[in-house]
Amino acid sequence: MNELTIVIVSFNARADLAVCLASLRDAPPLAAHDIVVVDNASTDGSVEAARAVPGVRVVPLDRNVGFAAANNVAIRATYGELILLLNSDTIVPPGAIDALVARLRRDPSIGVAGPRLVDADGTPELSFGQMISPRVEWRRKGLQRQIDRRHVNAMDWVRNETSREHVVDWVSGACLLVRRRDAVAAGLLDERFFLYTEDVDFCHAIRKLGRKVLFTPVATITHLRGRSRLSQPEASRQAYRRSHVAFCEKHHPMWAPAFKLYLRLKGEL
Repeated sequence: MNELTIVIVSFNARADLAVCLASLRDAPPLAAHDIVVVDNASTDGSVEAARAVPGVRVVPLDRNVGFAAANNVAIRATYGELILLLNSDTIVPPGAIDALVARLRRDPSIGVAGPRLVDADGTPELSFGQMISPRVEWRRKGLQRQIDRRHVNAMDWVRNETSREHVVDWVSGACLLVRRRDAVAAGLLDERFFLYTEDVDFCHAIRKLGRKVLFTPVATITHLRGRSRLSQPEASRQAYRRSHVAFCEKHHPMWAPAFKLYLRLKGEL
């Protein structure tokens, strides 16, 4: 049995997928591993691009089932003791996955570990946070607006926060390492989340098992954010809203009616 299963979900992101797989091919993890690409009915040749890479198993689906469900397809079909959920729009430098695996293994109390994510020019991403709530989401959106504008204080804060290791409520599903036994005990990813917030919900389920979620800068992965959704921006925006409604209904049911009314008044639901 392989020590590590790497799961990549693809949807109409052939060029990015090819680069991601090339980074894994050129500098593969030292840990015994398998790589599975689950394709959500892409029409851009993503399946063919993945099949062209030796050692990659491709699972083509006949429809787009969403990010959470596609990851679950791969998890159920594999046996690696550790599972790495990896976005197709990432680039993995040599040694990064092994460093992340070693950090997780060093502490049996950790169920999930997430690395430092940076964009193409090396700017760190805020890839972790507190459990989503109306107040937390409002504050985070304000911070993200400052980050997007490259506000000096906000950028300094993000650099400081992403330079230190700390236990968090969630880490980004763009690169998320989890022990299989914990993923199974948590019920895998909740498939009601088609796209977005599934990582926050999954980490919450892991924490309910008494396990820790760790953000650690021992590994850095390049994340070219949002590339897949560029092909269908309106569908992605609607999926984002539906996932947030589903999250609110699951975790904050008292807030859900007001949140849905707010979205309807804005014409976003």
